[in-house]
Amino acid sequence: MNSISRVEGRLKVTGAARYSADYPVDGLTNGYLVLSTIGRGTIRGVDTTAARRSPGVLAVYTHADPLPLFGGAESGVGYNWLPLRDDQVRYHGQIVGLVVAETFEQARDAAALVRVDYASVRPRTSLRDGIPGATLPDDVNGEPPLLDLLADGVGSIDQALGASEVVVTATYTQPIEYHSAMEPHAAIAVWRDGYLTLYCGAQAPQLAAGTIAATVGVDPSRVHLLSPHVGGGFGNKILTWGHPVLAAAAAKALGRPVRIVLTREQTFGVTGHRSAMSQTVSLGADRGGRLTAVKHDAYAGLSSGGDGFLYEAAPHTTSRSFYASPNIHVGQRLVTLDVPPQTPMRAPGPEAGSFALETAMDELAVRLGLDPVELRLRNYATTYPGRGVPWSGKHLDECYRVGAEAFGWSRRAPVPRAVDGEWLIGTGMATAAYPAARYRTTGKVRLQADGTAVVSTATSDLGTGMWTVLAMIGADALGIPVGRVRSALGDSALADNPGAFASAGTASSGPAVHAAALSATRALIDLAVTHERSPFHGMDRNQVRYERGDVVGPKRRIAFGTLLGITDRAGIDATETSALGPERERFAFTSFGAHFCEVAVNRWTGEPRVRRVTTVIDAGTIVNEKTARSQIVGGVIFGIGQAFLENTHVEPDTGRIANANLADYVVPVGTDIPPIDVRFLEHPDTVFNPLGVRGIGELGTVGIAAALGNAVNHATGRRVRDLPITLDKLLDA
Repeated sequence: MNSISRVEGRLKVTGAARYSADYPVDGLTNGYLVLSTIGRGTIRGVDTTAARRSPGVLAVYTHADPLPLFGGAESGVGYNWLPLRDDQVRYHGQIVGLVVAETFEQARDAAALVRVDYASVRPRTSLRDGIPGATLPDDVNGEPPLLDLLADGVGSIDQALGASEVVVTATYTQPIEYHSAMEPHAAIAVWRDGYLTLYCGAQAPQLAAGTIAATVGVDPSRVHLLSPHVGGGFGNKILTWGHPVLAAAAAKALGRPVRIVLTREQTFGVTGHRSAMSQTVSLGADRGGRLTAVKHDAYAGLSSGGDGFLYEAAPHTTSRSFYASPNIHVGQRLVTLDVPPQTPMRAPGPEAGSFALETAMDELAVRLGLDPVELRLRNYATTYPGRGVPWSGKHLDECYRVGAEAFGWSRRAPVPRAVDGEWLIGTGMATAAYPAARYRTTGKVRLQADGTAVVSTATSDLGTGMWTVLAMIGADALGIPVGRVRSALGDSALADNPGAFASAGTASSGPAVHAAALSATRALIDLAVTHERSPFHGMDRNQVRYERGDVVGPKRRIAFGTLLGITDRAGIDATETSALGPERERFAFTSFGAHFCEVAVNRWTGEPRVRRVTTVIDAGTIVNEKTARSQIVGGVIFGIGQAFLENTHVEPDTGRIANANLADYVVPVGTDIPPIDVRFLEHPDTVFNPLGVRGIGELGTVGIAAALGNAVNHATGRRVRDLPITLDKLLDA
């Protein structure tokens, strides 16, 4: 495995890297959003008189004095409504106004003077209370929301459970979770000669540019979105939210650039979250530990104002495929709530689903008196359940063995409640698996006369290392040092790319860039044998080859930059597109891993502390071990937050998020994080793509909360099924 530091690292540590709100623009104005203060109802009236008279104010927009926007629920914006288009309030924190002024402070102060009169209705805020009225989505990941895979002669999953020798059943819950990226959402919109330039953090620059073009009523070719650096996204910068749409529309109306930067509190309402979840898992097994039935039903919150994002398919992405069982039932239902919109959040589906399934597997292991690793090995799936196709590459059993040895699992206390002074010590483990995605993507490579190369595609780098990975892939294909390769990304004008999400960034962009690099070398050879000033002119093409940055022929070898200079060419370009082919029908594609962890729980206070974590990953070729490890560590930290800290408090009467800040919405900090040992099994998956890479960005957070909860149970004997696992749930354990 190669391991190099980030090529953009110096820009970031010196502060030279520009994020969405950082661009210097002449004549810049500032917008500030006015948000609803009720959870559901209608707007009876708006008084903007004082705000309009406030110093520096240029305009105040509301539904009564709106900006021209086009489209509706189909527009691609992260809501099923467009901002300031009607008098309906769908949740607390919805955009109901925009003030534009010369400075941020003037806009903020004027926004506080806007008076909105509401007719309020009590909002629906409780997932539990809404479960009786839950509905079924049309489909989940292309499958029915209720799916049964039953053995011949078995009439129902309940029949299979009834015939099982051992059954465990439990319900597991977790609250709404927020992404809490370091970079607040922001946008700067600049119009010039009918063309819009937008600086906006986006995981999918071309998708965002197209969405905004539609909402402001211009051709997509007239919108140029730049997002070279994204200060964290985790899924929350895939969809387009209201602030860039309003910034673009206001800038067009005023004839001046407009910048809107959300406050931390505003991000909790204007942008999305991971839905609250309630899941019931029943596992049937024989006394030897082999599963005979798996039943997994989930309920997820669906915002009445959200865009209909339904990928909270915990059962369909976990119990559907994690283990072999002759009888499997998965079901997904939705509960409509008057809360801010749901949206993708790192490992949507498997993050929540793995907590339920992997905790249930631990409960089954305890019931049977089996080692949790052995239980998983006895139910190892070699073909994808219900499809009967093999995985393109699966070495999960090796993850278990390597992880257990590295962690020292064999020294695990045979019974719970091992004592170390004032601490109870426990260990736990869980499986990680996440679907490997690969999308149709175009890459471009330019060889330049100065001997350098540029690799480009319209993806983004959310801090995941894409700047570096693309440079490394280009350098490897061209046979030149990474220092001679420059990446270009985060720009909607570059080669077609769906964006960075679904752990598909490297698996999609990498093969396209690699193919473009090889194509560029072929174009270089064509130039060498056809250009009259080339020293290879007139030679048979088979006599000339490209080799490690040079064009090589009989008795002559020159650098590609020299050849371009001789032929008066500034550069030579090649573009290639890469996508999955018929192999998608013959194989299942998944990345795998295993977590092992040690947790200490204070005997007197109930405080849980993570002492150490070992994670082993099977994700094909690892392009850059350094940034790959960073992604897995980040995922584990995500899981620590899920397990012990993160909890959104929604006030039942108002729908207000009471802890919409980073003081009260608690995420892990340095002192919460133990040593994390990450190990990679490098088994290239060349069935999936020529580079053999699969995604890892979301894999690291799948299963870690369950592993930690299982360790807590081993430490205390107490099973906590409702996240987060806070000390009040462990007092007197």
